[in-house]
Amino acid sequence: MKKKILIAPLSWGIGHATRCIPIIEELLALNYEPVIASDGDALTLLRKEFPTLKTIALPKYNIKYPKKAFLLTASLFFQVPRLLLVIKKEQKQINKIVENERISGIINDNRFGCFSKEVPTIYVTHQVNVLSGFATFLTSKIHQFLIRKADEIWIPDDENIRISGKLSKTSLKNTSFTGVLSRFKLPEKLPKIKYDILVLLSGVETQRMLLEKILIKELASLNKKILFVRGVISDKEKIKNTKNITFVNYMLKEDLQDAILTSDLVVSRSGYSTIMDLAILQKKCFFIPTPNQKEQEYLAQRMQELHIAPYVKQTDFKADLLHKITDFTGFINIKKQDFLKELIITAKIHKISFV
Repeated sequence: MKKKILIAPLSWGIGHATRCIPIIEELLALNYEPVIASDGDALTLLRKEFPTLKTIALPKYNIKYPKKAFLLTASLFFQVPRLLLVIKKEQKQINKIVENERISGIINDNRFGCFSKEVPTIYVTHQVNVLSGFATFLTSKIHQFLIRKADEIWIPDDENIRISGKLSKTSLKNTSFTGVLSRFKLPEKLPKIKYDILVLLSGVETQRMLLEKILIKELASLNKKILFVRGVISDKEKIKNTKNITFVNYMLKEDLQDAILTSDLVVSRSGYSTIMDLAILQKKCFFIPTPNQKEQEYLAQRMQELHIAPYVKQTDFKADLLHKITDFTGFINIKKQDFLKELIITAKIHKISFV
């Protein structure tokens, strides 16, 4: 009988879900039976990627972004009491799932209620330190306190390259690096370029929609062939194609990899999972971080300082700024060297084993 492993990614955008895809694939290759538990777009996406696997809906964190970006930090703090109630509800449901589904272990990507005393729990995060401006010290300590209950912490990064920079700097003892974790693989032979620009949107509303409007307006006048992936995990609310822009709501793994590889330049948010995907496919990128989301702003600045990719604030974006890309190298010499198989089989730090 196959061992069941619960995979539980946070649904805040789709980045946590997409980086769980290679984990699920490795579990399947090792003859485990993954059970997926999440909510919102993350759950919808994983259901589409793995239609034969069992999925379970968890309580929605439903974290809301204010329209005015400077209110983000305050807004998140005001949402904490409601979030704590959701986490408590989630914890009760996880205990029932572990018992009813006979779960052997949990791999939890940033869900604070997905822990169990009955089975080993591995917590996946690149953001051991949570950047929040003036409150960074406090939010980081709170996060580190919460995740100490995990048997092991997996950091999706290469320990030597450190794409995540100071986000993953930690003195916690029970940590392992998975390598750069991406659902994509760079083929030996690259396909021909089809598009001048690929817009790859993601993230939570309302900022996703606001950036979409800015990009459509700015890119409309360009004499470029553009593919615009909106990051809306729905088959409704489609936008009609224009003379130079082809719109799609979302793409699954294989189609999206092809779209990225066949595009000369990728314009996207600077979310960590997006950066890992683009790094593995060795693309030239232009980043527009979500306003006042400190992690994305830090990562965008880090990519610029490393001379990999330029970035600009959302409110300052103009199409002619894309020419700055010629002064940057793009992602080069970052290979997919993940250690998932070894970590799953041995869970080497604490000798955790799902066997």
